[in-house]
Amino acid sequence: MSLKTRFLSLAAGLFIIAACASWLAYRELSADLIERWGRQVAEIQVRYDSARLLQSLEREIGLARQMADSTTLINWAADPSNQALEANALREMESFRSNFRDNSYFVALKESGRYYYNNEQNEFAGKQFRYVLSSEKPDDAWFYQLIEEDRDFHLNVNPDTELGVTKLWIDVLMRDTEKQIVGMVGTGLNLDSFLQDIVDINQDGITTLFVDYGGAIQLYRDRNYIDFATLIKPEGQKNTVDLLFDAPEDKQKILGMLQLLKKNSGEAGHVESGFVTVDGREHLAGVAFLPAIGWFEITLLDLNTLLPKSYLWPLVAVFIASLLITLVVFHLIIQSRIVKPIMGLEEAVERVRSGSFTLPRLDKPDNEIGRLVDHFEKMTDSLRDSTRELEHKVALRTDELSRLARIDPLTGLKNRRGLDEVLEGEIQRAGRQGSGFGVLWLDIDHFKSINDQLGHQAGDEILCRVALWLKAGVRPYDHPGRWGGDEFVILLSPCDLATLERIAKRIRETVEQESRKTGTPVTVSIGGYFSNPGDNVDTILRHADKALYQAKNQGRNRVCINTPENTEVNPA
Repeated sequence: MSLKTRFLSLAAGLFIIAACASWLAYRELSADLIERWGRQVAEIQVRYDSARLLQSLEREIGLARQMADSTTLINWAADPSNQALEANALREMESFRSNFRDNSYFVALKESGRYYYNNEQNEFAGKQFRYVLSSEKPDDAWFYQLIEEDRDFHLNVNPDTELGVTKLWIDVLMRDTEKQIVGMVGTGLNLDSFLQDIVDINQDGITTLFVDYGGAIQLYRDRNYIDFATLIKPEGQKNTVDLLFDAPEDKQKILGMLQLLKKNSGEAGHVESGFVTVDGREHLAGVAFLPAIGWFEITLLDLNTLLPKSYLWPLVAVFIASLLITLVVFHLIIQSRIVKPIMGLEEAVERVRSGSFTLPRLDKPDNEIGRLVDHFEKMTDSLRDSTRELEHKVALRTDELSRLARIDPLTGLKNRRGLDEVLEGEIQRAGRQGSGFGVLWLDIDHFKSINDQLGHQAGDEILCRVALWLKAGVRPYDHPGRWGGDEFVILLSPCDLATLERIAKRIRETVEQESRKTGTPVTVSIGGYFSNPGDNVDTILRHADKALYQAKNQGRNRVCINTPENTEVNPA
């Protein structure tokens, strides 16, 4: 046998061995790469879908909690037969309705069982009272169940047969100052539009669903699987997530993931993943727990659809061409054009998995792996931008909610919470600097009579005008605010006793003079207190309130000032 034949035989043998080895390596490598990529995509998709859900719900939940903390509603719930309180409560409800995404709300009172509701079309204006809840009616069992379980907050998908609507309901318990439950408030989101926006995203290969803490399906693109009215169903009759899987081992696997996440619920952002079979196709399941709402988010990825194995078949041609040229060149080409980029891509994937979007310098050979690296970089850039945008939106919405929580919605002035914070800060500053500051407490004279004669709308207009005159009568750095009802509080700093008296008189005169021009003359009584370092909030407000009542007892439309040195109130 000639050397050439032997060489060719040896080369052929080496080629066959190398080709077989390469083919086996390709199969293992591609499968491992797709699995690693799939797990990363599953975690990213789970976090993305979870963020989209929370982004849609967080504002509604915050508004519902704010509504449940409304003093107006709580006072009415304590005395539901008081018509004046009921009128104020209805106005408060309607003010929240315009802010909710679905422009709807509900309020249910524990003591009487009365259920109030209005929708986006304002269909029930003037007749918000819809019906009376009863513990004997199965359709009303959710209300009494939530009260019995003492859940401050709850999400559920439930049809309301009385109203003829099916919604994703946000339920928040309303408690009085003694922390006793007096009712429940909340809103609802249209189920069909919510499913279309959040769940049924029409992306091939990706299926998203949400289940509650017990595994009952709450949001899914197929409504037939949704477990409506989960709260009142006994165990064994609920549509749980295991219904989506045929194989018993897959059911156990998905339920095991839920149990594991329950144990690790303190680990924020933790995602469990595993392979399951759905409709005869293998899917990678990613599961995360959302502690903010007490639900699980499940994403099913069909990797054969998202990244078919055939996508990597051209690599075989690269292997064969390299082997035909020379085994040495083959080794160098594989090392430089495949192994190194894949290792770099793996490092990049690990960085993204750990939460860092700063990728190492990746080699991009002019082949499928290079394009895959390029796609990964673009995907990472898109994910980074989306994450930053989401974080920015969350920060903006959080700041806005924080601001709204400190602003009176009617007058635009600080509300009681905002005034408390400013007053605490000023007390601390006064203690550090050893200086005093002034507080004015005023209310509108005979305001109840004005409301009774002219109506509450006219009363609201007067409150808004008085707020404008207060802004005009104080300095730019002072803090006027609405304490509640027709009472206003103004914090003046820096300030001395003479300045306190001068501004108080100016405010009284401004209100009296300007109100005459509107055709509805009003006056205000003002009590002032000049605080010294060491005074606490209760002391300051008590002295200011005492001065206010002194002004009212002396005939109204006047100013009385109190100082720490005087136990008597001095008329100014």
